Amino acid sequence: MATVMQKIKDIEDEMARTQKNKATAHHLGLLKAKLAKLRRELLTPTSKGGGGAGEGFDVTKSGDARVGLVGFPSVGKSTLLNKLTGTFSEVASYEFTTLTCIPGVIMYKGAKIQLLDLPGIIEGAKDGKGRGRQVISTARTCNVILIVLDAIKPITHKRLIEKELEGFGIRLNKTPPNLTFRRKDKGGINFTSTVTNTHLDLDTVKAICSEYRIHNADVSLRYDATADDLIDVIEGSRIYTPCVYVVNKIDQITLEELEILDKLPHYCPVSAHLEWNLDGLLEKVWEYLDLVRIYTKPKGLNPDYEDPVIVSSKKKTVEDFCDRIHKDMVKQFKYALVWGSSVKHKPQRVGKEHELDDEDVVQIIKKI
Repeated sequence: MATVMQKIKDIEDEMARTQKNKATAHHLGLLKAKLAKLRRELLTPTSKGGGGAGEGFDVTKSGDARVGLVGFPSVGKSTLLNKLTGTFSEVASYEFTTLTCIPGVIMYKGAKIQLLDLPGIIEGAKDGKGRGRQVISTARTCNVILIVLDAIKPITHKRLIEKELEGFGIRLNKTPPNLTFRRKDKGGINFTSTVTNTHLDLDTVKAICSEYRIHNADVSLRYDATADDLIDVIEGSRIYTPCVYVVNKIDQITLEELEILDKLPHYCPVSAHLEWNLDGLLEKVWEYLDLVRIYTKPKGLNPDYEDPVIVSSKKKTVEDFCDRIHKDMVKQFKYALVWGSSVKHKPQRVGKEHELDDEDVVQIIKKI
């Protein structure tokens, strides 16, 4: 492990020394690829010894979505969990009060949201310091990450946590790169682009691919991609997670300072201790989770508005809705009657490919 750490440090030092220009782009691309490979080695050690990969804390996934609280020690993560969920997580004025992962559940707009209070991470967590590896491995399983920042401490904390999460392959508030990478058996590296490229050229692409021992591949870009984007696609283990920056303890700063913080994107100011703006935070989390509520209607009865079926906005067809209720339901499916904004008539008869909208009412008709 120490040698991998040393190699990572050497490469980072070399990248810091190298000037960024067109002549060095090829060399920097190579270094970035080497760095990504070493980071992956750190996450999943290849040795046959007893030490396993970077496992997370054993917390069973429950509810419709999972939200993780990440931050440095003593920024108010446990207080936030206590106020939002009513679960008890020990709170004290010293650092590292929370040593393991404590789950809580929020019921919001009919959805069960699991909230995880993760132990504080320290600088160097991505390299295995503290319990950083377990904290960040658990953060990878979350649908939304809440980065809790202290309003009194400088915003440099934000950059440090971002760096730790990026090092573990978690990309915050980003979409997957719009580029195609396809391996093939022969023909060398074929590089095409529909736009003018300022970061990548054929030599850089070849250098990055050769680092991964890929000598035949088609790479096509649809936007001005960087070397990091190409490495992310080749690695394939990156997770793109929405993130909200929760600035806590705003009761201890002035209004002028709060106005400066207001310029931050994806940000929500709260005071967990005084319970300021916790509703605003829940509303923001709901917006970033991007869930769709669908109500069921048994035949001859009124719709059940108390207990909606929650599906993701990316998977919201009638078939996905059936799968959420029971996996055998699709086999008996004949058609569905839908009331709501996704249809023109009320009710409308639809098939299982029909896409539903938030707060639609659905009645499933089975085959006899």
